[in-house]
Amino acid sequence: MMDDHADHRKGVLLVTTLGSFLTPFMSSSVNVALPAIADEFGLDPILLSWVGLSFLLSAAVFLVPVGRLGDIHGMKKLFLAGMALYTVASLGCGLSPSAPLLIVSRALQGAGGAMLFGTGMPILISVYPPHERGKVLGINVAAVYVGLSMGPFVGGIITQHVGWRALFLWTVPIGLLFLVVAPRWLKGEWAVSRGDRFDAAGSALYAGALVALMYGFSLLPAVSGAWLVAGGLAGFWVFFRWELRTAHPVWNIRVFRGNFPFLFSNASAFINYSATFGVTFLLSLYLQYVRHLNPQDAGTILVAQPVVMALFSPLAGRLSDRIPPRMMASAGMALTSVALAFFAFLHESTPHWQIVAGLIVLGLGFALFSSPNTNAVMSSVEKQHYGIASATLGTMRLTGQMFSLGIVMLLFAVMMGPVHIQPGTQHLFLKTVRVAFLSFALLCAAGVPASLARRRARTEAREISV
Repeated sequence: MMDDHADHRKGVLLVTTLGSFLTPFMSSSVNVALPAIADEFGLDPILLSWVGLSFLLSAAVFLVPVGRLGDIHGMKKLFLAGMALYTVASLGCGLSPSAPLLIVSRALQGAGGAMLFGTGMPILISVYPPHERGKVLGINVAAVYVGLSMGPFVGGIITQHVGWRALFLWTVPIGLLFLVVAPRWLKGEWAVSRGDRFDAAGSALYAGALVALMYGFSLLPAVSGAWLVAGGLAGFWVFFRWELRTAHPVWNIRVFRGNFPFLFSNASAFINYSATFGVTFLLSLYLQYVRHLNPQDAGTILVAQPVVMALFSPLAGRLSDRIPPRMMASAGMALTSVALAFFAFLHESTPHWQIVAGLIVLGLGFALFSSPNTNAVMSSVEKQHYGIASATLGTMRLTGQMFSLGIVMLLFAVMMGPVHIQPGTQHLFLKTVRVAFLSFALLCAAGVPASLARRRARTEAREISV
């Protein structure tokens, strides 16, 4: 019986880890292919950023509802459905004849991705005991970073020698194989809120507010963008009010009220991803447009950061079982801000080894932050709330990533306008890159106090309860 339990856990770890690998691999490989996509479809940097932003926006819209649907109907069903949708959308991306169809297909990919990483972590957490949680989370996060690390290198080779469309098409047979094998390893079902009613109205309010907010942010500094941002913020106010009143909320805010470790850990995740996600996007364009590297060589340089993240994430996860996660996560954010500040001084001839060194420091900082912070979030809630807690953390990650790209889009709009990156505009592009990295460094540094505040918040909560 013990062997059966151990084999089941290993099977779940293998399946969820494979799911965690696939989407970041795609995201990081697509970043290297962006210049090739821009050249084929004639896209300026603002439109080009929607190739990534459409995926993130769609994933963020569906992640919270998916977590709730998984709690009600079963995580396994949604996990497998997510892989099916992701596979079909990958085929659509690879065959897209135009930029709008590519962006739509990327949005469908995002929905499938939300179903994968919105259910994978709750499944994993549910089958492992608390004392092993940090270890398996470290392995799971490491899979994310292995995907991130393989993406630039493999994506660069594929883009240069086969073409960017092959990045999407090769995922299709992988997904089909996964759909055949995964049901054999995922035995049983996980539905801790079976029988509850799904909050369709709350889900619609959430989706509308998020789309208005992020699309409006992408239109700034235009007046229409400001109105959409204001409408999105108002929509979130209505959404939160609704969630506090309805009997079966899609995002059970009441569960987390007063849970300061949970709230501060999620705030730290949002800040950290807001400050870091735009790095690969900017450096990929910098290396290929300013330094004139081919996709393969650019990918080889960009691989430094995720390789370090993959190597150190399991260690950071294990250490977070013994060392307070807030200390490790805060140290990681501080280290990350130092690396981002270095990139604010990029110029036309920055040595490649210095760029690699900066990426190594960035990867180490991110590894120290991510696994311990995830452990802190999941350890601050009861088992029946794993689904919504995972969805909340994933939403902070995705909205942070969107905000990061939104900052980049805003700076491009203000400092460059809708022009293509070419020799005559490279000086404007490089100036925009420097300002972006400086903004990211300041944002990340400002997040360190929020991360450290977790202990103070926990102490105050205990005093109130006494």
